[in-house]
Amino acid sequence: MEHHSWLNAPLVYLGAAVVAVPLARFLGLGSILGYLAAGIVIGPGVLGWVSDAGAILEFAEFGVVLMMFLVGLELEPRRLWAMRRPIFVWGNVQLLGSAALMCLAAVALGVPWRVALMASIGLAMSSTAVAMAVLGERNLAPTSAGQGILSVALLQDIAAIPLLALIPLLAMGGDSHPQGSAWLSAAKAVGVIAAIVLGGRLLLRPALRWIACSKTPEIFTAAALLLVVATASLMQAVGLSMALGAFLAGVLLAESEYRHELETDIEPFKGLLLGLFFIAVGMGLDLNVLREQPLLIAALLTGLLLIKAVVLLLMARWMPLPLMERPVFVILLAQGGEFGFVVFQTATQAGILSPGQSSTLVAAVALSLLCTPALLLISQRWVEPWLAKHCAPKPALKEIDQAQDAPIIIAGFGRYGQIVGRLLYAKGLPATVLEHDSEMIETVRKFGWQPFYGDATRLDLLRTAGAAKARVLVLAIDDVAQSLQLAALAREHFPQLQIVARARNVQHYYGLRDLGVSLIERETLDAALASASSVLELMGLSPADARDSAQRFRRHNVAQLEELYPHHHDQAQLIAMTKQGRQQLEEQFAQEREMALQQGDKGWIAQPPVQAQEPEPTLPR
Repeated sequence: MEHHSWLNAPLVYLGAAVVAVPLARFLGLGSILGYLAAGIVIGPGVLGWVSDAGAILEFAEFGVVLMMFLVGLELEPRRLWAMRRPIFVWGNVQLLGSAALMCLAAVALGVPWRVALMASIGLAMSSTAVAMAVLGERNLAPTSAGQGILSVALLQDIAAIPLLALIPLLAMGGDSHPQGSAWLSAAKAVGVIAAIVLGGRLLLRPALRWIACSKTPEIFTAAALLLVVATASLMQAVGLSMALGAFLAGVLLAESEYRHELETDIEPFKGLLLGLFFIAVGMGLDLNVLREQPLLIAALLTGLLLIKAVVLLLMARWMPLPLMERPVFVILLAQGGEFGFVVFQTATQAGILSPGQSSTLVAAVALSLLCTPALLLISQRWVEPWLAKHCAPKPALKEIDQAQDAPIIIAGFGRYGQIVGRLLYAKGLPATVLEHDSEMIETVRKFGWQPFYGDATRLDLLRTAGAAKARVLVLAIDDVAQSLQLAALAREHFPQLQIVARARNVQHYYGLRDLGVSLIERETLDAALASASSVLELMGLSPADARDSAQRFRRHNVAQLEELYPHHHDQAQLIAMTKQGRQQLEEQFAQEREMALQQGDKGWIAQPPVQAQEPEPTLPR
């Protein structure tokens, strides 16, 4: 079995990930914390199943490279150019501001200035891997906070070469030789970036087109990986960030026809290697240093998070960012980053930091990464709800101080409420719109709407909105519990209101029926039936027959729902009656098909449509 020993490491990594990550997600802690915890457990400080964390970290950093390539694919060059101000302004404010404050604090405590400067630079960097992974996991990349985090991360990657060039200058007192070497490195870096940009513009698309013509999917996947590896290798050869090179390659291909194919091919590798990266970070945590100097590391960790949080909070206010997005922005950038490991290692080799100092700083950065998922969880469960309740901007509440007299009130102005509102306004029917999401209010105001901010489940707000005189309440709130609460409130205090409600699912439907609401529409029923009708047409049924089938199914489904309503608390009876109703409908349709065949109508089963024939244009249904 000796010749199979190479299987041991993959077995340990995959086993640890498969156990730790689902457990962490089950506990609501996120996958990143699961990977970090798995790395700590299998690392040299606990079980010792894997000892060479440094070598694994170097390999796993390629996951960060792939991630930045995919981020670049989402940014067209014109959009990146439009972001130049936040990248260079806010990125520099974060990096230089945080480093300066930490350096001054360290010097004031008696730390030699060279050590303080190196430590501050390493600690000021943030983790691109953690930040972008969380943004992707929570779908926050398109938000203002997501764009701000991306801008800061890009500046940090761009700043990699001057920061690394600063280390030998500090170590050798800044004589002329290292300075000339730094200028040479900078010139090489500019040349490589220019070569990537020009080569990407002139060669990448023709090369990918030629490879795609081979009709061999695995070769296209290999070409995608080759592109990322080659770009990263070029950047590493001149001392630049590999992630920055991959990002540039992604931007150059953002407008190409191969963008989605590249994303699909690289995504699985990115996820696995990012997981391995976080495991390696956990393995690199020196538990001996934690045991020997717990107070020093705790002070470093606290100072790191607090100083960077102060800078980031000021940035968030000046940028400005929406109040609800600021916690994520601060937490994801207040942590340390993987580039800090590189800075500390290089500074140790140059003699600026001692091995003990480096280990202490690495432990502080690793613990900050470990704290990030927990801080995000605290923010999501307590901080953000508190901000939404007590600190969210309420400019529209002043506007609704005067009682409204519109005959219709629309509670909730998201995707559902907006469609209702557009039709009512088109027919000349005024409505008072209530919406509790301040960001949604700002968005729809740009299109000419005038919604009022406020929680529609507040009795005083309903009175001010004119509920005592209004005729109809359109219940279009997303949250099921709030929808039911508002329905109960309206039934109790404003019995003259006719409630027209949206139901997210059958359980929501029955909850509204329990409150006496009868005019209810399930939000996905008609859209699903329209899609089913289109499928029937594609299978050869005439448009009229397809629409008729869909409408008959709708009538049957609505009638069955009402028939089942008295039994909706009895699950066994509900299941039995549902099966019986489905069987009756299937038998009815089967009998109709049999009769059509007996009358000589071959129907859509025997005569599928000719795919090459262009369908005649029809009005949208």
